[in-house]
Amino acid sequence: MSEISEAVVLIGRKPTMNYVLATTMPLSEGKTVVLKARGRAISKAVDVAQVVTRRFVQDAEIQSVSIGTEEGRVGQDGRPRSVSTIEIRIAPKKGSAKKK
Repeated sequence: MSEISEAVVLIGRKPTMNYVLATTMPLSEGKTVVLKARGRAISKAVDVAQVVTRRFVQDAEIQSVSIGTEEGRVGQDGRPRSVSTIEIRIAPKKGSAKKK
């Protein structure tokens, strides 16, 4: 069987550092991490990505950022609501252990 080389972290209401630790563990194993968030959690997902790449794992880089909109639940007025989404893909830098 093939080994999973990608981890998904769903961002929600927990403190930011919980998600930072959940992201650094797979990155230290050489896996790619995808942060997924919706609505108000989008700003927390951006914070997690920045803290991870700037402070904890400098050998990681943000590969891609995807944004979108999902049709959510029906609101009180009977119309469907739109919810913004984001996916941030973080991967270890290629060739980060260069030898001179």
